[in-house]
Amino acid sequence: MPTRPCWVEINTTALEENFRFLAKLADPHAELLAIVKANAYGHSLKLCAPAAARAGARWLGVTSVEEGVAVRALCPNARILVIGGVFSGQGPDVVGHKLTAVAWELDQLDELESAALAADARSLSIQLEIDTGMSRQGVDPDRIGQILARFNRDSPLRLEGLMTHLFAADEADGRVTESQITKLDGVLEQVKAGGIHPGFLNVGNSAALLAGQASLIARLAAHYQMKAVMRPGLALYGLAPAYDPQFEPEEPSTLREARCKLRPVLSWKSEVVSVRSVPAGTCVGYNGTFVATEPMRLALIAAGYADGLDRRLGNRFNVLVRGELAPLVGRISMDQAVIDVTEIGNVAAGDEVVLLGTQGGATVSAFDHAEATETIPWEIFTRIASRVRRIEV
Repeated sequence: MPTRPCWVEINTTALEENFRFLAKLADPHAELLAIVKANAYGHSLKLCAPAAARAGARWLGVTSVEEGVAVRALCPNARILVIGGVFSGQGPDVVGHKLTAVAWELDQLDELESAALAADARSLSIQLEIDTGMSRQGVDPDRIGQILARFNRDSPLRLEGLMTHLFAADEADGRVTESQITKLDGVLEQVKAGGIHPGFLNVGNSAALLAGQASLIARLAAHYQMKAVMRPGLALYGLAPAYDPQFEPEEPSTLREARCKLRPVLSWKSEVVSVRSVPAGTCVGYNGTFVATEPMRLALIAAGYADGLDRRLGNRFNVLVRGELAPLVGRISMDQAVIDVTEIGNVAAGDEVVLLGTQGGATVSAFDHAEATETIPWEIFTRIASRVRRIEV
């Protein structure tokens, strides 16, 4: 059945090329884990997880056990890391679908160990997250001893890797990252002293990778006979994260190259539903927040805030039609919005409208959306509603 004209196009070839480029940046220092959590940052888990695997990703990262189960059906041979931990009753799915869980609390280890024993699993790989300063998730280094004690010969749990999150890798002075690495080094010494030998050191996101920190992480991993793993997310989908402006005078060559090479994966589109001419003095939209000061031509488009088009964009943002910028006028409605096409010739019903992406020689980016709504590109992508179709192109 034909559907309402509001859709997202996903360029899986661009995603594959982005992964291969990022893998070359990391090589030979680190292996890459492709982050496909949150429905692949709103791009479509169904389309993007297999694309990442085709590009060579051996590891895929998800938030939840539910996402892990979905990815397992799509990518039967991938290693799947559940970054957000496990909750009560989820252990059997971790074991049954051969997922690798991140853990940092004793009750998480209880859940996983019970499920492994019930399934008569001889071993269950775990990655332990260390809190090196973000105070979000992860075991405090001062509590590491009681966690490590759970990985013993009588338990099926196996400590496969350690991970942490470099939460300020986009800051030019690097002091926060240096402090985190120092804390992580101390934990690795404790693990080594305990006679445990995990194989992976899982550290660093897109910002860390593009800032050229792969070799730093790899040196730490090699010191403990581990393999470094990095976890690109936003860069995988074609955007280099915004960095501290102090980076600009001497920004790493990896970052400059990334800005040239990465290709956006997602384009968000709609169509003109109808066009009307209105006289001066006409109110547009709820509460008449826009009033025409002269005769105007207005086009209605099939996209609104229920699709993820932020309501705050009314009267302050442009979309693209016929390759030109068209202002959004009036308040954005739940399912529709209005654009001013007075200065754009021959706009008619059925014309394609680009909400996010490129048309002709003009582009509206996720950074443009984020700046207008005082947020970040990650939120722009993940806010696009599930009712908006994702189409592979």
